[in-house]
Amino acid sequence: MIALSYSYMTFFQIIGPLPLVVQKGMKFVFFRLGAGLLASTLASFAIQIQAAGADADAFRAQFFELCDLADDKIVDTNRQGPFFVDSYAVRSLCAAYDLTGRLNYLDACRTWAARMVNFQQNMTPKGAYYMNYKRRPGAISGDWYSADSSSIGMAIIATAVRCHGKEQKRLLDSAREFAALVINRFVKPSGGVSDGLWSKSQDEWWCSTALFGSFLFNLYANTGDRQYLQAALHATQWLDRWEPGKDQPFPLSQQGPTMIFYVMENYSAGWPCISKDEIEQAKAFSKVEWCLDWIANQQKIPMDGRQWPVNKGWGMKFGGEPFHEFVFSRKLAGDKGLSKQGDLELERLGGLLFSAHPPQLNQLSTFMMLSYAERLNPGAVYKSLRN
Repeated sequence: MIALSYSYMTFFQIIGPLPLVVQKGMKFVFFRLGAGLLASTLASFAIQIQAAGADADAFRAQFFELCDLADDKIVDTNRQGPFFVDSYAVRSLCAAYDLTGRLNYLDACRTWAARMVNFQQNMTPKGAYYMNYKRRPGAISGDWYSADSSSIGMAIIATAVRCHGKEQKRLLDSAREFAALVINRFVKPSGGVSDGLWSKSQDEWWCSTALFGSFLFNLYANTGDRQYLQAALHATQWLDRWEPGKDQPFPLSQQGPTMIFYVMENYSAGWPCISKDEIEQAKAFSKVEWCLDWIANQQKIPMDGRQWPVNKGWGMKFGGEPFHEFVFSRKLAGDKGLSKQGDLELERLGGLLFSAHPPQLNQLSTFMMLSYAERLNPGAVYKSLRN
């Protein structure tokens, strides 16, 4: 009975929340069928087994300490800083909710997402998300960025996946409205995406292209609307041709891990679609391999010797690099040592972050949350209504 009870709990962690009456009915079926149903769900449990290991307990403790910190901080209306930073905490809290069923995690995400939609309703242009800096709701001038807004949009989609009925529809409608704005005004014939109303440039840019592409892959996964898939694949083709080391706004020499993390967001989110075409997969894999090699080479450098300090500015995105290693450790044949590299980097970063008590909720910790989430609950960050 103990084994069956544990399997029942794990079963609901995997499939997510269901109405109470449905859960009661399924609980009855589960225990009446016993070993038969247990055997039929072993494949689902494999994803949890994969996340186990010698380091899992330490990672779990650190992850939930950050989750308990974040679920209060992100709903604080006096909190300063860009909303895109909090968006990574929201996506991670969604994965934490799937693991634990703790409603305070989901409720924080719902409150945050509803606030973003309320701001959106008063933004110009129509469909834009307020970023908590630059152009404000009601304003008709000032910069507004499609890149940062794409991060906000991905958190709204992740929250929608865990909601139901009118609330879910409202959140997905919000994401569709943002998608329409960017597709109609800022996606270029090349497939690249400009960074919205950026006073410095209206050209395609690596960051806005990668993040909007990632957003579109997520939106397609939850709606099945092929216009989003087509635009996302077109953005991917632009990134396949793009040269990271060239002279450009916010170049690799300045951005370092920030550039690599955001570019990889497009490939991590889109790989299930990208890999369906052998030719497109080969082109995309060339860029993925380059980025993963860059990450691995940086991780070989002691943290105090890295060009970009991990606790400052652009270097804080080092916290999210293991996320992509964990994603592609499952998508590429043979793991290629990616999961071990990710574990070692999380251990190093955790030693730094948790040397302070309590740790700060900043860019390093919110991007680390995404890495912890993928390590402990593989695939949950990109969970969708259609898979």
